[in-house]
Amino acid sequence: MPMTFDVTIPVLNEEATLERQVGILHEFLRTHFPDPGQWRIVIADNGSTDQTLPIAKGLQARYPEVAVVNVPEKGVGLALKTSWGQSVADIVGYMDLDLATDLPHFLETYRALAEEGYDLVYATRLHPKSRVIGRSLKREIASRGFNLILKGYLGVGFSDGMCGFKFLKRSVYPRLYERGARNNGWFFSTELLVTAEWEGLRLYELPVKWTDDTSSSRVELWPLVKRYLKGMRALRKRRGVF
Repeated sequence: MPMTFDVTIPVLNEEATLERQVGILHEFLRTHFPDPGQWRIVIADNGSTDQTLPIAKGLQARYPEVAVVNVPEKGVGLALKTSWGQSVADIVGYMDLDLATDLPHFLETYRALAEEGYDLVYATRLHPKSRVIGRSLKREIASRGFNLILKGYLGVGFSDGMCGFKFLKRSVYPRLYERGARNNGWFFSTELLVTAEWEGLRLYELPVKWTDDTSSSRVELWPLVKRYLKGMRALRKRRGVF
């Protein structure tokens, strides 16, 4: 039997693009995975105050493969933990609503998890084979600097801890949560990789074509970096418990 999977999309005040982007993703998955019941798109609303939630519920009513999880509090990590905690799929993961990672990369992701024995797949924008389009020099320098600090401070070897495209076997998720992947914010994505590497799981590095959607990005870079550094300290301290 083919492995089932949930693709979670965390959203916050995305009324302008939600319907269009979910439609694109739905058409792609329906084309490549036509078996009924094999997959779902889970829209994890992260406390939106605009029309995002009503639009999401409209998509749920239109498409049998779309589900909505309402997370009243903000936090990407909280949204993902809530979604994955309710999932019964073999594979769980997430991508950003802007679909910055080219969708055909998902086919390689699925093969790595379902057919090749990997436990977790992470996209990387920092591999020599990756192709990054439209990214500012400021963000590129910050990303590379953060990942260098991450490697030195936490002793990990993966190339890109921040890219918003990661999928894993649901069976390993409780173990990663127990060992430290608990952050409610963006750093949760990095915690998954760190704890997976510490636990000796099989990681698949996926060089990607990635297009920066600068028009919709609302992330304030330096406050985010400060939160990441705080998360790194907490994660290293947590490791000493085990």
